[in-house]
Amino acid sequence: MPKRDYFYEKLLEAFGSNIHLNGDAVHRLPNTLNISFVGKNGTQILAALPEICASTGSACHSCSKTISPVLAAMGVEEEIALGAIRFSVGRYTTKQEIDTVVNMLKEHFS
Repeated sequence: MPKRDYFYEKLLEAFGSNIHLNGDAVHRLPNTLNISFVGKNGTQILAALPEICASTGSACHSCSKTISPVLAAMGVEEEIALGAIRFSVGRYTTKQEIDTVVNMLKEHFS
């Protein structure tokens, strides 16, 4: 299983319907996972967990308090889009690192 898909499966196990996959489940970049934490704010999540290197949107949209124009164009509801975080995995990303990030996110929501 590709690491991106492993990451998504672990997030689904941890958060169930409290996360939303942004984008097509099949036709997307193999190293990128864009998910939303429903009813949460992605910027606040990342601010609370500085050990996690991720982004709430593209570089041209960083530090914005509005939803991503791309997510808006995709029809993602504002409550969902505001919780968006874009994660990237690489060749050297390990499953242990992914598990650590999922556990950190779970602890943050507890």
